[in-house]
Amino acid sequence: MSWQARAVSAEEVVSHVKIGHRVFVHGAAATPLTLLAALGKRTDLSGVRLYHMHTMGEMPSADPANDGRIRSVSLFTGANMRKAIEDGRADFVPIFLSDIPDLFRSRVVPLNVAMLNLSPPDAHGLCTLGTSVDAARAAADSADLVIAQINPRMPRTHGHTVVPLSRLDAYCIADEALHEHEPNTETAVEARIGEIIADLVEDGSTLQMGIGAIPDAVLSRLHNKHDLGIHTEMFSDNLVPLAEEGVITNRFKAVHPGRIVTAFVNGTKKTFDFVNDNPIVEFHPCDRTNDTSLIRKNDKVVAINSAIEIDMTGQVCADSMGHKIFSGIGGQMDFIRAAALSKGGKPILALPATAKSGQLSRIVPMLKPGAGVVTTRGHVHWVVTEFGAVNLHGKSLRERADLLISIAHPDFRAELRKEVYELRHFT
Repeated sequence: MSWQARAVSAEEVVSHVKIGHRVFVHGAAATPLTLLAALGKRTDLSGVRLYHMHTMGEMPSADPANDGRIRSVSLFTGANMRKAIEDGRADFVPIFLSDIPDLFRSRVVPLNVAMLNLSPPDAHGLCTLGTSVDAARAAADSADLVIAQINPRMPRTHGHTVVPLSRLDAYCIADEALHEHEPNTETAVEARIGEIIADLVEDGSTLQMGIGAIPDAVLSRLHNKHDLGIHTEMFSDNLVPLAEEGVITNRFKAVHPGRIVTAFVNGTKKTFDFVNDNPIVEFHPCDRTNDTSLIRKNDKVVAINSAIEIDMTGQVCADSMGHKIFSGIGGQMDFIRAAALSKGGKPILALPATAKSGQLSRIVPMLKPGAGVVTTRGHVHWVVTEFGAVNLHGKSLRERADLLISIAHPDFRAELRKEVYELRHFT
């Protein structure tokens, strides 16, 4: 009997989820939308918890009608779950991306079910985790049951991605387009920040890029560089032309030389086509891609991450707006520390100088009440806005304040100086 003949309906697949189960949900572009839609129709469930990182599309746990039946537990969240978390109908776990796989393997979070979106099996009966390996590898290996939608449009990827068909307890076939993330239209501020950071990137550097318009702006300005390497948790469309043009060669990497290393990808069909059956791109679990002891073995690691706000001592908030959860800790600290320990490395935090159309400064005397400190003031090095780049490493509180004020928006510099000097009793 062929593997296609053994497929069942999505409804039969999700019938394996029982009352009180802990279920891992594959994330990002690999979000299994067909299975989630079927799960959302189950009115017989209660106490089910969905553990996941950033997902795309509709989540049944975001629907108030499912309150009490299906509850989301975000390990890194996105737009589709922010309201539910704010309303108290969903939960959020602050955790380093590198620590998530061990939650499942150690059974701190004992998974009953892993719900996956897989590429079709090859001649050997081997599917792959496609565009998202991250924590899905540990979930697939440690969950009591594994259910899946096998998707003909899911890229077949290389690295630590294989899931044997024999591992699946049930599966359906879902010919479903992967959720695409279109690059944002670049603003003048983002363009300027991209230019400043690109000037800090030396030939032969190994790059990590976080999510967002600023990392995209940096990538679009690296076409004159040589022999760049990639060791990152994720990448998207703007990396592809650099690889195709030979700017990215991975020649000087100590870890996985000659290979682009990532845990997941976000982007459009251009990125999905690029990683499909491409042995140059290796997908690994995020406890490997984000392992500080491995990353630091590469010279000239440049970690480029975004921030929501930064205070005058260098504390960086990147996961919340006050008490309101916006995303998560993710891999920022993993890579900031690794870049600092890398020979010639540059940990970079980048943010526009203002928010709300220039009404608020993102450089502040103190963080908002409830704001999460993702990168501590002891870990921060380079900070970049559209007004320049400063390095806070080894600087006193007074020196940090002066440096950060120098890259704040001019409209706020006098006020910031007055506040911080009064607060710290500087003269």
